[in-house]
Amino acid sequence: MSERLIPTPSQTVGPFFHFGLERAEWSDLARSGTPGERIAIEGRILDGDGAPVADAFLELWQADAAGRYSHPDDPRFDETQGSGFLGFGRVFTDGDGAFRFLTIRPGPVAGLGNSLQAPHIAVAVFARGLLKQLYTRIYFADEPANESDPVLGSIEDMSQRNTLLAVRREETEIPVYRFDIVLQGPEETAFFDL
Repeated sequence: MSERLIPTPSQTVGPFFHFGLERAEWSDLARSGTPGERIAIEGRILDGDGAPVADAFLELWQADAAGRYSHPDDPRFDETQGSGFLGFGRVFTDGDGAFRFLTIRPGPVAGLGNSLQAPHIAVAVFARGLLKQLYTRIYFADEPANESDPVLGSIEDMSQRNTLLAVRREETEIPVYRFDIVLQGPEETAFFDL
């Protein structure tokens, strides 16, 4: 009698268990006393139909206000120590797909060939149904250096480029930038193949 082979069912990433991965302190990349302009970034993660994606999370990396990364590979790493700046964070979406994190507005960082990149935050998106995380960036719509940023400049389609721009809302206690992430469809956020 021959064995009948049954294919392995497809698997997706998730669900993500908030109680195992979420720490409230991870959504604040810059503790109080960190030099720089303190800001909040809030938004939603949406699927291609515009429905909220609950149970997703973002991992965030950024430079400090002086353009230094809190990482040993940055030649100015020692200057970031003791500043309260973490440079890394993680934030989960709620049932409405909403997220919010606190940080400082990053400074420009060196790019390839000593060109300067506009201030930005690197983002990895993890969500149920994704086989691997998606990478994007958050730039600031009110940043003049965006005009010469080599990464933004490499995106020819202006509507795609605009999906990377966080827009400052009306003044509140601290500046709040709005940044939504759309996983697919005509309004899809620009993602990078890393």
